[in-house]
Amino acid sequence: LSVKYGRFRGQRVSAWELVNSEYFSEGRRRQLLRGYRRREVTLGQVAQLISDMIEKQENSNKQLWFQGIRRQITASELLSSAIITEEMLRDLETGRSTTQQLREDDRIKRYLEGTSCIAGILVPAKDEPGRQEKMSIYQAMWKGVLRPGTALVLLEAQAATGFVIDPVRNLRLSVEEAVAAGVVGGEIQEKLLSAERAVTGYTDPYTGQQISLFQAMQKDLIVREHGIRLLEAQIATGGVIDPVHSHRVPVDVAYRRGYFDEEMNRVLADPSDDTKGFFDPNTHENLTYVQLLQRATLDPETGLLFLSLSLQ
Repeated sequence: LSVKYGRFRGQRVSAWELVNSEYFSEGRRRQLLRGYRRREVTLGQVAQLISDMIEKQENSNKQLWFQGIRRQITASELLSSAIITEEMLRDLETGRSTTQQLREDDRIKRYLEGTSCIAGILVPAKDEPGRQEKMSIYQAMWKGVLRPGTALVLLEAQAATGFVIDPVRNLRLSVEEAVAAGVVGGEIQEKLLSAERAVTGYTDPYTGQQISLFQAMQKDLIVREHGIRLLEAQIATGGVIDPVHSHRVPVDVAYRRGYFDEEMNRVLADPSDDTKGFFDPNTHENLTYVQLLQRATLDPETGLLFLSLSLQ
């Protein structure tokens, strides 16, 4: 079908892909497919119904935009991902609630923004006993506080969960922005760009489509151990990231879209030493990202999580 409206505007997209997009709720999708299977509607009528539905959704949702990880997303996309309910959408459409009010909902905020990764390092200040100094992970590496391998893994986790963090200025940056701002060095840019594809999507070499981190692992586009580490960091900070729609999704939605499966869930739920991909620089233990987050310190000023290091 040739689409005139919305994010597929100007493209030719299959009816199946459109019916399974954010423009159709689960109930509306089933109703349409049931009608076609029973031959109550023709293929041409299905195409017209799809076109009408997209036009209607776009017209009604023009002001109902939310900020995703890297782009704006519509309320209907959030409905399709089971992040908001049909009742919430109706309240938005009728003005009984606003997008700003929904953004403040903890559950919705978790899927739109995620929760804090390990943003930086706290070290004892040399000039003032008892005070702790904030450092970026890259700065801690250059000062010899963190080993290069430990620092790189933590920075890759940042990039794979949304943004590289400048914890001193409380900024969230893309990898290219972080390099330009001097938050990280150019010598690790390529490795961080690779990790960032867990957010922006990997390109399927056969179809040219953007695919998720888990799908890239299945197609051997990323080493399994590396992929598990990044995937675990995503789940620990709010959920699996859907790179097509630019937000995190609930586990059942991730299953349905092929971004996760039960076998991987079991691997992450019962981690072995092979899947403990992070390192505690204080105790020298291999840990999961969840375990490392549990040992972090929350900074009340910024809401960011820091690893406190004892320099002994």
